[in-house]
Amino acid sequence: MSDRKIRVLIAKPGLDGHDRGAKTVATVLRDAGMEVIYTGLHQTPEMIAEAALQEDVDVVGLSILSGAHMSLFPRIREALKARDMGDVLLTGGGIIPEDDMAALEADGFSKLFGPGTRTTDIVAWIEGAVKERWAREEA
Repeated sequence: MSDRKIRVLIAKPGLDGHDRGAKTVATVLRDAGMEVIYTGLHQTPEMIAEAALQEDVDVVGLSILSGAHMSLFPRIREALKARDMGDVLLTGGGIIPEDDMAALEADGFSKLFGPGTRTTDIVAWIEGAVKERWAREEA
């Protein structure tokens, strides 16, 4: 198995100005040994996809509280596909109703996390999902 570090892009799409959760998750992932790139606030789907491409990330994690997830998240997925990054692991969290989580997961998001999710659960999920993907690629 590869000894390389998991590379994660944490992004805040749209006009959502609350980034405390995103910064907390970024810090926790970094403390767990991952390389983390945080894009900052007010990112367009194209900016997020371009940053993911330039940084050659394994995971794109989106944080949203504005309610625009059903509009922005699919646009980000499409922008990644347009850059031949359709296989990047997509995850995210924030204020997303369960029905919307199910719809987004059916549309290509691997896992979405709601309020109150333990950060250790996010770390464990990302580590497991990425290492499983790497093992399949090496086989």
